[in-house]
Amino acid sequence: MSAPLLVIAAGGTGGHMFPAQALAEAMLVKGWRVKLTTDARGARYVGGFPHTVEIEQLKSATFSRGGVLGKLTAPFKLGAGVLSAMLKFRRDPPSVVVGFGGYPSFPATAAAWVMKLPRMIHEQNGVLGKVNTFFARRVDKVACGTWPTDLPEGVEGVYTGNPVRGAILERAAAGYIPPGDYPMSLVVIGGSQGARILSEVVPAAVALLPEALRVNVRVAHQARDEDAENAERVYAENGITAEILPFFNDIPRRFSEAQLVVSRSGASSVADISIIGRPSILIPFAAAMADHQTANARGLVEAGAAIMIPESQLTADALAEQINTILTQDQAAIQMANAALSVGKPDATEALVALTEELNEKNSQ
Repeated sequence: MSAPLLVIAAGGTGGHMFPAQALAEAMLVKGWRVKLTTDARGARYVGGFPHTVEIEQLKSATFSRGGVLGKLTAPFKLGAGVLSAMLKFRRDPPSVVVGFGGYPSFPATAAAWVMKLPRMIHEQNGVLGKVNTFFARRVDKVACGTWPTDLPEGVEGVYTGNPVRGAILERAAAGYIPPGDYPMSLVVIGGSQGARILSEVVPAAVALLPEALRVNVRVAHQARDEDAENAERVYAENGITAEILPFFNDIPRRFSEAQLVVSRSGASSVADISIIGRPSILIPFAAAMADHQTANARGLVEAGAAIMIPESQLTADALAEQINTILTQDQAAIQMANAALSVGKPDATEALVALTEELNEKNSQ
């Protein structure tokens, strides 16, 4: 008897691909065969998948890009992708199909629906993306990476959490050193989109801190190259020790050593903050689709682990006030760190594995 087959359908961004990769790795360990279906764009992001995962490209398209011609041809490309997926499924039937959102996940997830195969979707954000919204009532399970997640009426979600990197798990619940009269680490990260406002406001906010606090602050600031020069100048002019880089490849270490994190509220960042357990000030990206970053921040804010400042209200004065509040109240900061841990789901991958196996068992009965 051949090993059961898991087909994973995922789009071409890290937000979709990372949880897909985590599930793939875990199911391979369980003895399953795993295939990943994506489109040509998504295929550029599969380098981290184990070599035993078979990559299959399917035609796909979106109605939100490509102008008039793109919108006219999108249904035909999607239809071709679905038919191709159905043919592949007939030759090698999947035991379970799991979609992780993004338009490249549409063909395989749609084929599973048409063929009545066991199927599930996983949504990373607190608001369903367009593809996952379409399938929410057409799958057996809706796994939610963020809680609460806004779901269509009548749809029940299962809170699994968002899988995180092994390096983050190694720092899970790392001991928190509260703020005090000694050097303190402030970590500032913004997503690749819309991070400019953080590079403009955060240095000015740190410069406004009382001198007794400011001299103890050590800033690690992730900023795009085009924004770094101005941020570096403001920090230097105010005698603030700051390390500015376009990308930190050691976020797990930096978070674990931080007294405070200032961040966008992308799903992955929120998961990392909650699993390591750090106080945070979250500034949702205002242009995020369906304002999903505000929804992502909701769990940490409601738990008392984070302060959220809408982008429309983000000023140097407002941010300085919140930074000052957290870094001068050690017991409150400890409570925020512990509250963040209460929101974290370090077993997110295991939860997805359990749902996958449950769907397979139901189908086998």
